[in-house]
Amino acid sequence: MNRSWLILLTAAAALAANRTALDEYVAQPDASFKYSLVRTLSGKGWTGYVLDMTSQSWRSPAEVDRTLWQHWVIIVKPDKLTTGTALLLIGGGNNGGKPPEKVDQSLPLIATAVGSVVAAVQQIPNQPLLFAGETQPRREDSLIAYTWDKFLRTGDARWPARLPMTKAVVRAMDAVTAFCASSEGGGVKIERFVVSGGSKRGWTAWTTAAVDRRVAALAPAVIDVLNMEKCMIHQYRSYGFWAPALNDYVQMRIMEWFGTPQLRALLKIEEPFSYRDRFTMPKYIVNSAGDQFFFPESSRFYFDQLPGEKYLRYIPNTDHSLKNSDVYFSLAAFYEAIVRNRPRPRLSWSFQRDGSIRVRTLDRPSEVKLWQASNPKARDFRFESIGAAWQSSPLKEAAPGVFTARVVRPAEGWTAFFVELTYPLGGPFPLKVTTPVRVVPERLPFPAPRSSPRSRSD
Repeated sequence: MNRSWLILLTAAAALAANRTALDEYVAQPDASFKYSLVRTLSGKGWTGYVLDMTSQSWRSPAEVDRTLWQHWVIIVKPDKLTTGTALLLIGGGNNGGKPPEKVDQSLPLIATAVGSVVAAVQQIPNQPLLFAGETQPRREDSLIAYTWDKFLRTGDARWPARLPMTKAVVRAMDAVTAFCASSEGGGVKIERFVVSGGSKRGWTAWTTAAVDRRVAALAPAVIDVLNMEKCMIHQYRSYGFWAPALNDYVQMRIMEWFGTPQLRALLKIEEPFSYRDRFTMPKYIVNSAGDQFFFPESSRFYFDQLPGEKYLRYIPNTDHSLKNSDVYFSLAAFYEAIVRNRPRPRLSWSFQRDGSIRVRTLDRPSEVKLWQASNPKARDFRFESIGAAWQSSPLKEAAPGVFTARVVRPAEGWTAFFVELTYPLGGPFPLKVTTPVRVVPERLPFPAPRSSPRSRSD
């Protein structure tokens, strides 16, 4: 056999061996997929389109009250279009409403500033859904936790809601590409996407990037939980309890599956960390320093193991919503830098044995800050616990391109801190990046939760 053919066959076999239920579900054709234009909007320098899209059929009528997944896909096309790359924002919301009559102003703001198509897909996941045998419909985390439980009990790999959530985003890319190429859409060729979303939509941004090569860059927000079991155990050892924001998962007793083959099988299907070798594209990971779902040290369990170009940003004095922050400007800065192929910051950091954070940067930032917050009572930095406690101070160079951040070890409790660097990239918005959050002392006040693995019959 020709050597090159042997190499190709070996590579193909390796790819097939690494395929997961997520790969297979997204790749399977679904005759339900369709879309139609239902509304045209306009503003200064842009035109908007609202598509009514059906992405797929998921589960059977005997299992759930609504099997067809329907979404609004909003497309904003600037009058001055300069790129074939588009930004796709993954959104939530309930089904059953009328088509949007206006667009979130962040879409035309980014579209006109960058000169690109900006799109948003809504109703990820479709909700509310009423499952067989239940009297109340489920949405958001309650819906996801229910489908996790179904998989953990049955082993049916098509139960996890992340599968249809991911497929819906992939179909949204298909719809945006096809519509923009049509005469109605202006005959625009879209070749690549930068994908972003927050929370469970951020998780879905990761899984979309894992299965679709059109994703040129990735900007997930407030899903600071890659390598989930380690992140969650660390949270418990810090708080002594599961964060109340996770109550939907606690009620379904998901944490009791930690350490079991069943949970490992679930995470292999839908946990972004399981697909980390695929994330070679540029990544801008935005987290809240006061997130009520996730502990701010969580990036220590995944960031260093992600390949390729990657940036991190923790936003102080915010909760999971990132309300009243400049997150959209950060996203626009990263997106514009990808589209324009601008040089992006080169930096690294390390946690020193003396408790400090040392940062090295090859590119000059316009501003460097040390952010810190203390809690004298608990190893807890949730916004709902400490409020807007994060304070900043300027950080000066210790040597050319080197910044060292130190905080005073608290007499009581714990202090969290990180370094924030702002880089002008030549576009309309600067890019802010940070180090991971470090907490001193590092001592965890509580033991890990008692292990009580579930069986499928519990």
